Amino acid sequence: MKRYEYEEKYYQAGYDYIIGLDEAGRGPMAGELVVAGVIFPKGYYDERINDSKQLSSKKRDFLYNLIIENALFYNIEIISVEDVDRLNVYQASKKGMEKCVEVLKQENMFALSDAMPINYQDHLAIIKGDAKSISIAAASILAKVTRDRLMVSHALQYPEYGFEKHKGY
Repeated sequence: MKRYEYEEKYYQAGYDYIIGLDEAGRGPMAGELVVAGVIFPKGYYDERINDSKQLSSKKRDFLYNLIIENALFYNIEIISVEDVDRLNVYQASKKGMEKCVEVLKQENMFALSDAMPINYQDHLAIIKGDAKSISIAAASILAKVTRDRLMVSHALQYPEYGFEKHKGY
C-alpha cells in the first residue's frame, strides 16, 4: 500500500487539508510523551517518509528537517511526566492529539491518527497508521526525534541513567 492512499481518498472526498497525528513515548519507563501533527501541501509525497520505528536515528534526523521544510503546518506537543501520571498515557496521548488539531485547525480539514480515536468529527484512527499514511508517518518522525532529543538532554542532567543510549525504553 502506497503511503498516500488515505490522503488521496480524503482529498478526493473534498477535504482541503489532511492532518496526520502520532506520538512517541507511550512505552518507555522514563521521559515525556511527545505528540505531533503535520499538514503537508495537497499532493505532497516522499517515499522516504515512513514509520519512525522503521528508520535509523540518522535517517529520522534528516527526515525531521525535510518534513519541517515541506509541511504547510506542524505542531509538537510535549506532555510532562506529571501530566501522563495524572491522566494516564492513553488520555495524555489523546489530549496531545486533540491539542495539535486545535492549534493547526484549518477549514475543511480531515484528521488521520495512529490508532487513537479523538474528539474531532472528521477523523479516522488507523491501526499501524504510521506505516500506512505519509501524514501520520511524518508526525511519528517529528514526535520521535523531539522525544529522543529531550532524553539526550536529560542524560546530561542524569548521566547515571544512560538516557542518551536507550531513550528511556
